[in-house]
Amino acid sequence: MARRRQIYEGKAKILYEGPEPGTLIQYFKDDATAFNAQKRGTINGKGVLNNRISEHVFTLLGNIGVPTHFIRRLNMREQLIRQVEIVPIEVIVRNVAAGTLSKRLGLEEGTPLPRTLIEYCYKDDALGDPLVAEEHIACFNWCSQDELHDIQDMAIRINDFMSGMFAAVGIRLIDFKLEFGRLYDGDYSRIILADEISPDGCRLWDMNTNEKLDKDRFRRDLGGEVEAYQEVARRLGLMPEGGDNAVLDLETHRKKKGS
Repeated sequence: MARRRQIYEGKAKILYEGPEPGTLIQYFKDDATAFNAQKRGTINGKGVLNNRISEHVFTLLGNIGVPTHFIRRLNMREQLIRQVEIVPIEVIVRNVAAGTLSKRLGLEEGTPLPRTLIEYCYKDDALGDPLVAEEHIACFNWCSQDELHDIQDMAIRINDFMSGMFAAVGIRLIDFKLEFGRLYDGDYSRIILADEISPDGCRLWDMNTNEKLDKDRFRRDLGGEVEAYQEVARRLGLMPEGGDNAVLDLETHRKKKGS
């Protein structure tokens, strides 16, 4: 089989040239990073779980009319996606004070916010993805005003849907990160949801115990990262109950099967 051409490698994913023009293959890695890659590690099986969870969420969002880059899942670690021009802005949607917001404003973690808060960070690892205002986005033309309105509208709609989706399985959606891209059709482009939605980019707390079911377990050396990601997948109906026997790592699975 011909070797695929790698287009890009990030902290958690690799993008390869797709089988058709305008498509890419998105591969989910087990690599884990925090604090803009100052902390590095591995969460075995994370890529498989994130691939499955992100497929599930993107499919449901597509069903309610949110345009996304997702086409279909190819295998345990890969998705076929539409190629987009990424807007260089990370969109942070916050429902509850946590993480950097708590530190910046001296808010006790877990404090409900008076309203949903949308923040923006400039995508640049070397600069630490700095927080920026709408005025920066306009000044440096990172996206147009119309594009930003589309991003804001989609972010609120995604938050409303995901808050209900997670609440239905006993999970509180604290905050999450979104990325968007331009999908071109000739000279015309439109904004669609890109990247992934998984416990890597969401803060998810158990509604009853406030137990963290996301990458904060890695950031804060709490341990149990794999179990937390599995619990999210299990509650969303993506793993069987008592799914310790679920296939998370293909090589390990093959060795166990003796193939």
